Amino acid sequence: MRRMPVAVLLLIVAAGFPLLVRADDKETSEKAADAGKNAAAIEAEKPKRKITVTWAHLDVKGSYPEGDQPPPLFSENVESLSTMISRLDKAAKDRKVRGVILRVNGPTIGRAKLNELRQAIGRIRAADKKVFAWLEAGSSAEYQIATACDQIYMPESATLMLTGLRAEVTFYKNLFDKAGIQAEMLRVGEYKSAAEPFTRTEMSPEFRKEMEEILDDYYGQMIATIAKSRKLDPKAVEAAIDSGPLTAAEALKRGLIDKVAYQDQLMATVEAENSDATVKLAKRYGKKKLNLDFSPFGMMQTMNLLMGIQPKRRSSSRPKVAVLYATGSITSGRSKQSMFGGQTLGSDTLIKAIRNVRDDKTVKAVVLRIDSPGGSALASDLMWRELELLEVPFYVSMGDTAASGGYYIAMGADRIFAEPGTLTGSIGVVGGKLAIGGLFEKVGITTSVISRGKNAGVFSTTSGFSESERKAMQHLLNTVYEQFTSKAAQGRGMELDQLKKLAAGRVYTGQQALKVGLVDELGTLADTIAAVKAKAGFEPDDRVELKVLPKAPNPLEALFGPMDSDAGVSATQTAQLRRVLRELAPEVTQQLQAWELMRLFGRQRVLTLMPFQFRVN
Repeated sequence: MRRMPVAVLLLIVAAGFPLLVRADDKETSEKAADAGKNAAAIEAEKPKRKITVTWAHLDVKGSYPEGDQPPPLFSENVESLSTMISRLDKAAKDRKVRGVILRVNGPTIGRAKLNELRQAIGRIRAADKKVFAWLEAGSSAEYQIATACDQIYMPESATLMLTGLRAEVTFYKNLFDKAGIQAEMLRVGEYKSAAEPFTRTEMSPEFRKEMEEILDDYYGQMIATIAKSRKLDPKAVEAAIDSGPLTAAEALKRGLIDKVAYQDQLMATVEAENSDATVKLAKRYGKKKLNLDFSPFGMMQTMNLLMGIQPKRRSSSRPKVAVLYATGSITSGRSKQSMFGGQTLGSDTLIKAIRNVRDDKTVKAVVLRIDSPGGSALASDLMWRELELLEVPFYVSMGDTAASGGYYIAMGADRIFAEPGTLTGSIGVVGGKLAIGGLFEKVGITTSVISRGKNAGVFSTTSGFSESERKAMQHLLNTVYEQFTSKAAQGRGMELDQLKKLAAGRVYTGQQALKVGLVDELGTLADTIAAVKAKAGFEPDDRVELKVLPKAPNPLEALFGPMDSDAGVSATQTAQLRRVLRELAPEVTQQLQAWELMRLFGRQRVLTLMPFQFRVN
């Protein structure tokens, strides 16, 4: 038998198989294992390197006008609604963004825009991202936006101004009587009350009934929105409103907010929520920056931008959906900036855009986004006719307001979408003039008149209507009303008598209009675009280019004023005036806007105009 070597062989049976291991090899293996354990322990004791995550920070403020806006070169930076929605949607899709902080800071918007913002916030949360709201002074509109977020924070010194809704209408008849001004106003439809502030000292019964019903609907929407978002009983929400204004501590106690905290404490909460990472706050997330290039080439590009000269690009052959924006009080001619906020919708401007779309064979569908209280009956009809000539699917998306003339231009659509809070309808006609001859007499001005023809003075501003002139003017308004209601009935597929029961100048919320058949569906602009794409035969995931018209005004005119005497005021002048008006009470601004309405009566003799404006406090 042979001697075994010094290194004793061990027989190890593993998994049924014999394995021979030398003793010295075993010792080496054990030392290696111990070294491995020590290395693992040392590695475990090392602090782990945290990843960096981004939280987007956005300010929700301003009026968010509809449509394309001029670039912020040397004037106020006005962000459009579509731009803000795009920034929120970018945060929803951005993989680098884990959450969003919204500083809701006094937006001056209507109920439709409020709903658009809430829906966009909902899309961020649907992407499994947290959204925290920061409120410093929570008005009704601010708070309803904030309730779309996961959590609401307010500093200890803040006040939640949740006090309900209030409608105020100012009447000027007594002032006109004292000044010697005669308001000669005619209308068709007992609810067509646009001229009442000039002819009465208080609301007519019909006007009051209409306002009561709209306020009831808005109030119900507000309570339902808050109750659902905050998981509260509607009666508890109503009780909180009746107890308002509320301190931050009282709002917390009632479950209206989640935490009384300052901004640094909010950030501490965000960091605690992301304990596995280092938080980077992306301020002004998604906001485009103006690239100031002072090289010769850069200066040339800036000058081209100022003059509205865009670099020539080959027209894309990709299929498109055109989005046309109809914003402001309707007038003949070109669109203009309004002196006291907002703008006018000129028929020439929109018709040019419609014809551009009609001639573009790559456009497969059209969406008309309306935010207009109406205005000139003639201009409304001209735009309606051009829209009737579209041969592709044509849908309407109603914004804050699409009433009277704003409803007129929607009538030919294949389908009408409204927001729950949209003000719409107001199918009626009003016309007249302000005769200031009495005022002239009071200040010593006299007028001599020579005329031919029984109705020659129908548009004179020195005297009221004669019986013949009044009869002729009323006949004109009646004719326009018959045209309006006939086209509305045809567009809605109703009998004329049925449509007239809904007309008479009566205003509805979008929610009410859906029930009576004046609109087809409740939804946002994004919902409308998705629906018209489907109607045009596209799949939901198909890449379809959006063609947005009309384009923003020439930046050079925005800086230095209009190039012709009829173009209105410059955007710079308007921005400067808005800054002044923001220092005044909102009620003062509304009184100034009333003078714009008087000016409209002076320029457009027959109006399809909504009788009032609503501002969500």
